[in-house]
Amino acid sequence: MAKAASTGSARGTAKGSARAAARTRIARTIGAVNVGSFRISAMVMGEAENGDLVLLGSGHRASKGVKQGYITDMDAASFAIRDAVERAEKSAQTSVNGVWIACAGAGLASDVRSVETEIGGRRIEEEDVEHLLYLARGAIQPDGRSVLHAQPAHYTLDGAHGVANPRGLHAERLGVDVHVMLADGAPVKNLMEAVQNAHLDVEGVVAAPLAAGYACLSEEERELGVALVEIGADVTNVSVFAGGMLLGLTALPMGSGAITDAVASAFAIRRSQAERLKCVSGSAIASPSDHREMIALTGPDDDWPVAGTVARGADDRGRIARAELVSVITQHLARLTTEIGKALKAMGFSGMRAGQVVLTGGGAELAGLAEFAQGALGMPVRIGRPPAFEGLPEAHATPGFATLAGLCLYAANDPVDIRALGGRYARTRAASSRSGAFAVGRLMRALREYF
Repeated sequence: MAKAASTGSARGTAKGSARAAARTRIARTIGAVNVGSFRISAMVMGEAENGDLVLLGSGHRASKGVKQGYITDMDAASFAIRDAVERAEKSAQTSVNGVWIACAGAGLASDVRSVETEIGGRRIEEEDVEHLLYLARGAIQPDGRSVLHAQPAHYTLDGAHGVANPRGLHAERLGVDVHVMLADGAPVKNLMEAVQNAHLDVEGVVAAPLAAGYACLSEEERELGVALVEIGADVTNVSVFAGGMLLGLTALPMGSGAITDAVASAFAIRRSQAERLKCVSGSAIASPSDHREMIALTGPDDDWPVAGTVARGADDRGRIARAELVSVITQHLARLTTEIGKALKAMGFSGMRAGQVVLTGGGAELAGLAEFAQGALGMPVRIGRPPAFEGLPEAHATPGFATLAGLCLYAANDPVDIRALGGRYARTRAASSRSGAFAVGRLMRALREYF
């Protein structure tokens, strides 16, 4: 995997990014867009000749035409995407023709397909691996859904797992576990069309949990077993990794936006005011001083939703005790963590089989969330952030930009997709006398092994 270059401090301006790029010879440029329900963000990343990634520019704006990961207004979404990309291009002082995009909704589902072929005890050659991947391509059964990814995770020799490169080894049977990511076709087409209408080519569509995993999880965590919870505005993706693969995924139709709406409703203020209040003064953990600390419900330039009205529960100066805000937030967080716990249990990530939970996404930026979730889930919890790319501004070194950074890491890593196999694999199949029998149906084998 291409690695992010570390720096002593993040550079938050286009001028700083330009200086970073000037010191490093850029071999290629990667564009990425994350189309969320709360904001649409774009990033222009440069890959240096030594494989390091340098952030050249980034930009974001309020989301339009998107709800729960689905495009609901094509024109509005396309305009917002184009605007976010232009801001990133201006910051990077360069343009991009194509972008990688993240898919957070669209009925995402993860599957594992296992395929084997007979080798007969001889040395495994390149053509044997090619032939096996060709067989694996035929084993994909999307059932009318769109396949986002079909990638070999690791190989097996005579049933032994965890082989990264079988070439040159001897075996009776060679197998491969292929990770397949599925999505509903129509929402993916709408997402791609929104990007294309913004005059951009689609380099690839990546499942948001997979991209976030590239940014927030180490290879060891993905191998040993970890849960990644990406909290968006309208959707929370709960995924389980083990054996180097994303083995289970559940999309919850709720997120941090519900907390914002609850705050707005509780105190009769606008949603924008509630979002600011939640981010600036909100917390998932109560403190003894909360009852004494008074906070303003609105900013100095805000108006009340209706002229002449006063916020519900506020004093004559428009303030409330911070404890009231924390109470509203924690009530809704309790509902969210309950659903997250149910999803993890359904995927086998509970009890003695549980490990660490990593929270990311814009909703994970709430103060005290890791401590609250750890108590609610009964598991160790940490916050997942993007790696320290050179040129990364401090404002983007947050969980809310993890998926966007992960898209760039995914593109730089350029993982093999067995659907791209060409005609020479078909010729290998026709000419091979060693095809033997292959077995399909050992789905979720890695899940049983690692949990």
